[in-house]
Amino acid sequence: MALQHRPTAPRHSTEDALRVLETVARHTSGVTDTEIARESGIGTERLTTLLRMLRREAYVEQTADGAYVTGEALARLGSAQGRKQALREKLQRTLEGLRDSMGAAVYISRYVDGEVSVTQYADSPAAPRVNEWVDFRVSAHATAVGKSLLTQLDHAGRRDHLARHRMARLTSRTITSDKLLLSRLESQPATVPVLDLQEYAVGTVCAAVPITAGSSVGCLALSLPVEHAHRLRRAADELNRSAAPVLLSLAI
Repeated sequence: MALQHRPTAPRHSTEDALRVLETVARHTSGVTDTEIARESGIGTERLTTLLRMLRREAYVEQTADGAYVTGEALARLGSAQGRKQALREKLQRTLEGLRDSMGAAVYISRYVDGEVSVTQYADSPAAPRVNEWVDFRVSAHATAVGKSLLTQLDHAGRRDHLARHRMARLTSRTITSDKLLLSRLESQPATVPVLDLQEYAVGTVCAAVPITAGSSVGCLALSLPVEHAHRLRRAADELNRSAAPVLLSLAI
């Protein structure tokens, strides 16, 4: 299985954020935004946005004199001891923040050993998660999560997955033709969220965006009750813009 390395907006943001963090980390006694801009080559306006995000996520802190130093979250994720637990806790806090800001259940999913796996989620009574009435591992053809993960595989990887999992009709909207699904996956722009408009479950709409780090295929997704379907496009765009902090956590 090979990945399709199509650039996405979150990936560009993550690469820039990593350059900023590397610059800050080199200056143990602190570094100004002017020096960061000069050393990283990132424009002032872009840098201001990145530093705001990095401060919010506790990857950098600002000292009393305005200089930037590495933050507590970076220290925890950068430590070999306890990194796995620290990463899980950081991602969970990020998901909970997204859930509250978007008013939707939010999920992180991975494609591991040829199967779809929802690894973390954040929901609430006001933002209920999807009822997994059919195992997500066998319904990738019908879910935003599954389709987002499949778009990140090469053609052979997609065909292999569909050969192992029959494309059952789950609702009247479910695509059951492998030819049609493969065509849709092939033409899906990497920077546009994948949608599920009641294809998996009647009464639920979903969106997903890729968060691939290295050779690990993943996606960030949200779900809404169908009565909130009018919010889906806007929420999906917000999800896409919010994917960079998640991808950054995975990349550190």
